[in-house]
Amino acid sequence: MTNDPISFEISCSPSEADHDLILKGLMNFNASEVGPSNELPLAILVRHAEFGDEVVGGLSGYTAWGWLFIENLWLPETLRGRGLAARLLADAEAQARLRGCHAAWLDTFNPYALKLYRSQGYVVFGELPEFPKGRSRFFLKKSLL
Repeated sequence: MTNDPISFEISCSPSEADHDLILKGLMNFNASEVGPSNELPLAILVRHAEFGDEVVGGLSGYTAWGWLFIENLWLPETLRGRGLAARLLADAEAQARLRGCHAAWLDTFNPYALKLYRSQGYVVFGELPEFPKGRSRFFLKKSLL
């Protein structure tokens, strides 16, 4: 038997307070190491008049430490092939430049998205094979200068 006061708990559903404690601790540590991130959310929403101007797709991410990170880009099948994804990327990059960003990054395991991102000037800087099984996850970046 040990008298160690430290214990570990595995959780599939941590409380919001527990999650926030870890996140805030990491953010404070990072800020002390490299300065504040100045993180600011970014979303570009696609609306369609035929759907009562409801949001039907778009792009979301954030800017931090002089970088744009694109977390999600999605359009419904009916709107694909019209150049809208390229416009979403261009608009996000323009907004990132206004925020002082010098580069952008994103990741994907979708081969069609990979082709799109490469066509818009993104270059692969990393690959994680078999994520998910049978595919690779690609990490891409683009200079905004």
